[in-house]
Formats: sequence, C-alpha cells, structure tokens
Amino acid sequence: MPAMLLILLPLAIAAVAYVVPSNRVRLMILPAGGTAHLVLSLAAVSSRGSGRGGEWLAIDALGGLVLLIVSTLFAICSFYAPGYLLVRLDRDSRLFTSCLFIFLGMTSAVALSQHLGLLWVAIETTTLATAPLLYFNRSSRSLEAAWKYLMIGSVGIAIALLGSLFIAYAAHLSGSEVSLFFRTLHENAAGFSRPWLRGGFVFLLVGYGTKMGLAPLHSWKPDAYGEAPGLVGALLAGGMTTCAFLALLRGYAIIEAGGEGAFARELLVTLGVLSLLVAAAFMVRQKDIKRLLAYSSVEQMGILVLGIGLGGLGIFGALLHTVNNALTKGVMFLAAGNIHRAYGSKNVTEVSGAIRRLPMSGPLFLAGFFAVTGSPPFGPFVSEFTILSAAIRSDRWGLAAVFLAALCVIFIGMGTTVFAVVQGRPSEESLRHTYKDRLRKTLPIFVSLGLVLMLGLWIPAPLRTLLEEASAMLGARP
Repeated sequence: MPAMLLILLPLAIAAVAYVVPSNRVRLMILPAGGTAHLVLSLAAVSSRGSGRGGEWLAIDALGGLVLLIVSTLFAICSFYAPGYLLVRLDRDSRLFTSCLFIFLGMTSAVALSQHLGLLWVAIETTTLATAPLLYFNRSSRSLEAAWKYLMIGSVGIAIALLGSLFIAYAAHLSGSEVSLFFRTLHENAAGFSRPWLRGGFVFLLVGYGTKMGLAPLHSWKPDAYGEAPGLVGALLAGGMTTCAFLALLRGYAIIEAGGEGAFARELLVTLGVLSLLVAAAFMVRQKDIKRLLAYSSVEQMGILVLGIGLGGLGIFGALLHTVNNALTKGVMFLAAGNIHRAYGSKNVTEVSGAIRRLPMSGPLFLAGFFAVTGSPPFGPFVSEFTILSAAIRSDRWGLAAVFLAALCVIFIGMGTTVFAVVQGRPSEESLRHTYKDRLRKTLPIFVSLGLVLMLGLWIPAPLRTLLEEASAMLGARP
C-alpha cells in the first residue's frame, strides 16, 4: 500500500467534509474517516518490512510508532466528536471537521517523512491546520490563544529550519553529499563538522522543543489548551506534541550517528528536569482544570526527553511513554471537556461533585488522573518506572531522586485540584445546565482508558517489537 495514501485519504475527506452542506452528515464522516485511517495505518505498519515505500515517504519503526499513536488517538476522538458537535449546533462544523482531517493528514506526513525539509514543512502545515480549531469557541480568549499559538509556534519552527540548515552546512564542510534525506545523513554523519552539527541540534531542540512545549518554551500551552475544545486539546497534547517529539528524535539520531550523542543527551536531560520542575511549580494550587492539563503536558514532555537523555533502557521507556501519554491525554481532555460542558466552567471554584453530577465522566476524570501521574496498574507507571530504572542503572542517583521528588509534588498538586472537582456536592448553578452524560460521549474515553490499563498489564508482542526497533534506531542496545 502506498504511504502517500495515508496522507491523501484524510485530505480528500477534509475536502468532502467542507463541501457537504449538512452538519449532521459531517458527524458521520468523522468516525468513518478516523476508522478507515486507523485500519490503513495498522496494515501499513504491519507490512513495513515488505520494502514498499519511496525515497521521500516511507514507514520505518520510529515513524510507524508515531503513525499508530496519532491514528489511534484521532480515531478515539472521531467517535467522541459527533456527540460534542451535537451540543454545539450553534457552530458551523464545516471548517472544524475539515481542519481535523487536515491535521490527521499532515501528522501522517510527519510520521512518514524521510527528508528533514519535508518533515519541517509537514509540521508547519499541521500548525496552520490546528489554529482554527483553537478558535472554535469564537471568544476573545480563544482568539488570543490561537494567535499566541501561531506566533510562538512560528518562531519555534523558524528556529528549527535554521537547525536543519546548520546540519546541511555541517555536511557541506565535510565534503560529503549535501542531502537532507535521513538515510544519507546517518551514513555520512561521522564526517560532519562537529561544531556545526552541535549547533544544528541545539536549534532543532529549541525549535521543536517549542512545538512540544518543553520548559521554558511552553508559554503558549496554558492558553491554547485552556481555550481549546476538549477533543482539540487531546489531539494537541497527544498528537501534535508527539509529532514534534518525532522531529526532535530524527535530529537526535543524526547527531548520535555523528558521534555527538553524549552532548545531545546532556541537553535533553537538562530540559527534561527543568520541564518537570516548572510543571510541578505551576500545578500546585492550579484552579483551571484545562490549564492544569497543559502543565501536565509540560511534565510529560519533560519525561520523554529525560528518557532519551538517559539513553539505553531510558529510550525504550520514553517511546513507551509516548504511547501512554497520548492515550492518557485522550482520557483527561475528553473527560474535562464533558465536565466543562456540564458546569459551564472549568474553574475549581465553580466545579465540584463531578462524580455525582456526571456518573461516567467524573470517575473517568479521576481514573485518568491516577493514570497520568504514573500510578499502578496503568501504563505510565511502567514507562516511568523504566525511565527511573535507566537512571539508577547509570548510577545517576541524584537525577533519580529529583525525578521522584518532582513526580510526588505533581501528584499532590494535581490531586488537590482533581479531588476538588470530583468530590463534594454539585452547585445549584451546575444543576441548571441540561448537559448529561451519554454513552456516545463517554465510550471513547472508556476505550482510551482501557488501552492505558492494558499497557500497564501487558504490552502486545507487535508493539513491543516496534518499540525495540525504534529504540535501536536511536542507538539503544538490547
């Protein structure tokens, strides 16, 4: 199956969704398109060893992993979206639905790209496609969030472009073929100019780190996640950040092949620890549940780069945590979206008794909290424990202690807000809202939570193989 089909199918559906005049017809297009893309993605990844794929677009283990993450999360959100849009019939879903599928097509392009320049273009297009989604509520705050997302994201992507040019110049100075195809870069990286190679990675780290939302490059996240609809927040936190992480990993693989992996890993560890500490500080006494999830995303991105920075077993743990992060963000953001609709507010001062008010979404939000903070038996516990084990095996006891301390503070800070939301009695004002839990708006969340629970108890053999192959691409040894 041509890799291009995974990009063209969502773009074609986006065009169909835009020309269809009926909002209700578009509600059926969303789950159908999401399911079709997931089926195609599973088939493409399972047959990636058959040799099919072009020079520009192909499925390797690392890209295949990200493709499955994005496609699975989108499929979950696509089944949630109709129930959400039915209560938002005051908004025309034409542009919203089209942008969702453009997002899917461009994130697929990110996963399949085998060229540093094409990867950059795909990420920039994904940014442009998601900006209208942030403005869906048409408020002044959502407009501000969309512009901040665009402006800061554009600065980041410009810096990433500069990093790509630095790597190209490092190749030029070595006298080797100047090509931005990943295979050529890996083969020739050992002869690249070391100072320019280092400089290129620094710019890639700052540029794509901005897209990930690593501290101190995260200033767009609280506003964007705070004002976005729940399903858009899930796609940003679990999909967009995963694609930016992939772009960073592509750069890391190049510098590792060039013999400067130790330099890159120290930078990753530094930003990882800083992100954990910043998230811990801002999650304490946080009153806005969506901004709380934004800082939780900063924490998760810190865990990802920390795992890569530790190397070896930490790389496997980071890649596994990428899967867990996407699924747990699906649980948290979709459940938070239901709570927001039921209460007409996302502030803890106005939201309480969610378990009584929403007998499905409230418990799901609570379970999602335990999952995202790394509590057993959920998947994040396994991946975070793997990263902790990598720190201990490498005798970095101080780093392991900081990691554990930050996780404890985050658990307490986040738990204070979450328990304030789910416990107590619903206010009289909240009971006046007609919004109620329905299976079509909670079943996708149950599915996402079920997958997170499964990964805490059992990692399917094909997924484990994919994770091991992707880890090997980043220099991890069995």
